[in-house]
Amino acid sequence: MNNKFQKLRNNLENLGKQGICLAFSGGIDSTLLLYLCKDMNLHAVTFSSIFQPEEETAFTKQLCKHYNIKHTVLELNPLDNEIIKNNPKDRCYHCKKMFFEQIKSYAEENNLKNILDGTNYDDLKEYRPGLKALKEMNIISPFAEHKITKEEIRLYAKECKIEIFDKPSTPCLATRFPYGTLLESPKIEQVKTGEKILKTNGFLQNRLRMHGDVARIEIEKNKFDKLLKNREKITNELKSAGFHYITLDLEGFRSGSMDK
Repeated sequence: MNNKFQKLRNNLENLGKQGICLAFSGGIDSTLLLYLCKDMNLHAVTFSSIFQPEEETAFTKQLCKHYNIKHTVLELNPLDNEIIKNNPKDRCYHCKKMFFEQIKSYAEENNLKNILDGTNYDDLKEYRPGLKALKEMNIISPFAEHKITKEEIRLYAKECKIEIFDKPSTPCLATRFPYGTLLESPKIEQVKTGEKILKTNGFLQNRLRMHGDVARIEIEKNKFDKLLKNREKITNELKSAGFHYITLDLEGFRSGSMDK
């Protein structure tokens, strides 16, 4: 693993000579890239939209300030795009295209030759239509190129004393709705609230998927007993947030369950 990361570091140093613009979401993947490039000619750019929890944007600001890294937050509304709003199966392609067109303009304005993102090697094995957009736009994904997995990223981040090495992933909130479901601000905000309720009750790794009036909760299987013991409290809180029918998915937490 250390050999992989040494080659990665050498690669990043070469890219840094021409300037790096990093798409910085605040997840562990892009956070490790930020750490590895912090002493280079680096600008970090964060997208802020209804698809991302506000606390993630706040975290990116805090970390860039800590490392004294030039940081810009680009405010975007993906629901202005009718294709994205209608949530087709290739929604992620159109969304990535929209976001990275903005970061590409930013990089050109600031004379940064290389645009990086945190896509890792495991991501290449999943259904991710957004990867096609990244390839078309010549976005560099160093972890994917060096065949570095999520587990390796977490282990190396721990070696680097990065406190959030085990931080749960927080993918785009559009993934909480079945393809073909119209994406609307009130419903997305409702999901945000619902997932915050679950986190507050101790379920840090969770997804709240919406199927019409039905909310399907995904949590780790070893937390089922805890949820069931507190089901009355959690149910009441979720109903107060506007959910009518609340279910626990017996398959437990898993990424990409809407892609099956």
